[in-house]
Amino acid sequence: MSAEQGQRQIRCLVAKVGSDGHDRGAHVIARALRDAGFEVVYSGHHRSPDEVVQAAVQEDVDVLGISIRSGAHNTLVPKITDGLAEYGAAEDTLVLVGGVIPDDDKDRLREEGVAEIFGPGASMDEMIDSIRETAPERR
Repeated sequence: MSAEQGQRQIRCLVAKVGSDGHDRGAHVIARALRDAGFEVVYSGHHRSPDEVVQAAVQEDVDVLGISIRSGAHNTLVPKITDGLAEYGAAEDTLVLVGGVIPDDDKDRLREEGVAEIFGPGASMDEMIDSIRETAPERR
């Protein structure tokens, strides 16, 4: 067995949080991650921050991808990162945000624990490479 075969597959949760019903992007991301060899769980849409945190903790994910397009990212994302911290999962969970995020809000989200922000037109290959490089360091 090679060293690569012996490694645990990277587990990802793709979550749609809040009242945003636009979930096509989340489905595209989930499929791309699965096709890249990651284990992927999709939350479904209209999830509360607490539901997302519970799913991330229960599924013991390495990566939490939050898809948000409603504009409520400054409210919802901190609730999720705070929830991860309460469960002691913040250090072990790579948090990514995708959606329409104004440049003025990106620094605040990073301060809240978001590692990367991927907007419209982001490269799938860059996202996948970023996860492969960063997620194993957090285990």
